[in-house]
Amino acid sequence: MFFAEKWDIEEKGDKDPDWASYSLGIFICLNCSGIHRNIPQVSKVKSVRLDDWDDAQVEFMASNGNNVAKAKYESKMPPFYYKPTFLDCQLLREQWIRAKYERKEFIHSEKQEPYSAGYREGFLWKRGRDNGQFLSRKFVLSEREGALKYFNKNDAKEPKAIMKIEHLNATFQPAKIGNPHGLQITYLKDNSTRNIFVYHEDGKEIVDWFNAIRAARFHYLQVAFPGASDADLVPKLSRNYLKEGYMEKTGPKQTEGFKKRWFTMDDRRLMYFKDPLDAFARGEVFIGSKENSYKVLEGLPPSTQGNHWQHGITIVTPDRKFLFACETEDDQLEWITTFQKVISRPMLPQEYAVEAHFKHKP
Repeated sequence: MFFAEKWDIEEKGDKDPDWASYSLGIFICLNCSGIHRNIPQVSKVKSVRLDDWDDAQVEFMASNGNNVAKAKYESKMPPFYYKPTFLDCQLLREQWIRAKYERKEFIHSEKQEPYSAGYREGFLWKRGRDNGQFLSRKFVLSEREGALKYFNKNDAKEPKAIMKIEHLNATFQPAKIGNPHGLQITYLKDNSTRNIFVYHEDGKEIVDWFNAIRAARFHYLQVAFPGASDADLVPKLSRNYLKEGYMEKTGPKQTEGFKKRWFTMDDRRLMYFKDPLDAFARGEVFIGSKENSYKVLEGLPPSTQGNHWQHGITIVTPDRKFLFACETEDDQLEWITTFQKVISRPMLPQEYAVEAHFKHKP
């Protein structure tokens, strides 16, 4: 094709895009083309192969391209701002495109105030821990105080919860929460993980909250690790879960019946819940490295009874074995692959401290 050398897709990693914004001079994938079509005042879209192109449009594309657009539209992008990939949810990709091309937030630094000021407050819909209802709650993020807080009543003087920025994580979970703007926020309480589930009707608002949390984490880590580069810190700002899904498990004596639980692999913490939207895990298992005598085995010990699902997994730790069963062979393979990746990674010094203080709840 006439401008193949200009293909350098930054919105989704698509190596062979079929679409282009001929007003911006960039090549885009099919999914992103739909988002671009929704901002016609900024981006005008054509098929690379199916639509007609006049000479002026071809010349404009040839003289621009994705690298030129990136240099212009990302010239002042803060390092903590989350740049989505093709694996991310629709909301993150849409707000990235709108922030970059429609609002021009990374050209004009003053437009970054909502997530870079070091302080943010507002109302989010939060899921109740016991009844599952979403109620409006006031949230306050303060870098100076090193915490995200939320209040059960607008005029409350004391927060319902204080979440230290040091242990804060946020990840979009639209399918699990049942809302396209659903955000899962986790923090540590008494060395155990606590989940809260929130959303905002406005997509920009919830993504601004997400990036404000990342900004607070970034500035905290800059102080905690003064010698670290941005490239070292950015991967630590927020994390998606390595894997989630249902498995069966039995208790520590391995004589109880197997129970179906929702499992979340979060870095080295394997957490299990009765329901995916529970606030607290029923238990957590620390998964260390092979150098420290952790390993994952396919199958269950021959004497195992009580599992309804037939595709077993055994995790061996220095203290005991954990037995799980998966519904399908594909699930089993995916979980084993995930566990092997964690176990094959050497433990960091701070992870030894986590292991030492880890509390497993049977």
